[in-house]
Amino acid sequence: MSDAEEPTKVAIACQGGGSHTAFTAGVLERMLERWDDERYELVGISGTSGGAFNAVGTWYGLVTGDRNDAIDVLNGLWSDLAAKGVNDRVLNGWLTGYSRLEGAGFPLPMTSPYQVAGDELGKQRIVDALERHIDFDAVPELCGPDCPELVVGTVNVNEGIFETFTNSDVTPKTVLASAAVPNLFEAVKLNGHYHWDGLFSQNPPVDDLLKVPREPKPDELWVIQINPQEYEGEPASLDAIADRRNELSGNISLNQELRSVARINTWIEEGYLPEDQFKYTEIHRIEMGQRYSYSTKLDRRPAFLAELWDLGRSQAEAFLNERQA
Repeated sequence: MSDAEEPTKVAIACQGGGSHTAFTAGVLERMLERWDDERYELVGISGTSGGAFNAVGTWYGLVTGDRNDAIDVLNGLWSDLAAKGVNDRVLNGWLTGYSRLEGAGFPLPMTSPYQVAGDELGKQRIVDALERHIDFDAVPELCGPDCPELVVGTVNVNEGIFETFTNSDVTPKTVLASAAVPNLFEAVKLNGHYHWDGLFSQNPPVDDLLKVPREPKPDELWVIQINPQEYEGEPASLDAIADRRNELSGNISLNQELRSVARINTWIEEGYLPEDQFKYTEIHRIEMGQRYSYSTKLDRRPAFLAELWDLGRSQAEAFLNERQA
């Protein structure tokens, strides 16, 4: 890159997917380790559900310190969320086993999270982990004109609309709402409305990330995608059907938003939209490249999280090498 060239403006969107987003943390860690400020400038980062944890942690570490601080926050968050104690490991095994049996078609009793006392304990653990590593009271002052845009996705249960929270509006409750899976956690009340897991909405937020009110707009969008895009053959067993349904539902909003971006890019190239008002945004996906059962999205075993983390580092390495070439 010559001295006259500006660094490429990059926005990163982190798809949600429970424990599978440990893969995203590995991707972000390797990206941060290899980040070249002369080549790239991070102008925004978004996330949904587990992707929101990674997005907020990365953003906070960067705006309060440097890339190493962001890596430390990511490691701290995932260390706190991993199932380590005896009771936590037993609960983790029960939840993943129950989900596996449910996906296989076994008739199991269903219980509302409003009838289970452990719901509040689970939510409090998430909030404690977030507040241990992120000073949310300081977030409004950190949201200056030169810091990256931060976007967290949820769904407004009462109004039936996708809703995002940006920058100073991001709090522990908004991140918790983004991860509030309906059959596991009670809805989270924000601004007078109840919110559920962002997997039902923009997973991850793309439109709000690209249409930020300030400059510079992103030149490239890097999507860290948890749910496999393609499937070879026909899913025939109940397990396979349940897994593929989950993957497809998790990718619906993402693919719709990316098609909209691609359509605008085409119209810009063909001269239908003025380039001084619309920005061409190059799209890149960093995919997991490996298929795991839906039930493992609840699996917080340290060994499993480490496996996903290492896979993320490997996929990020391949992606960055390809970009550099």
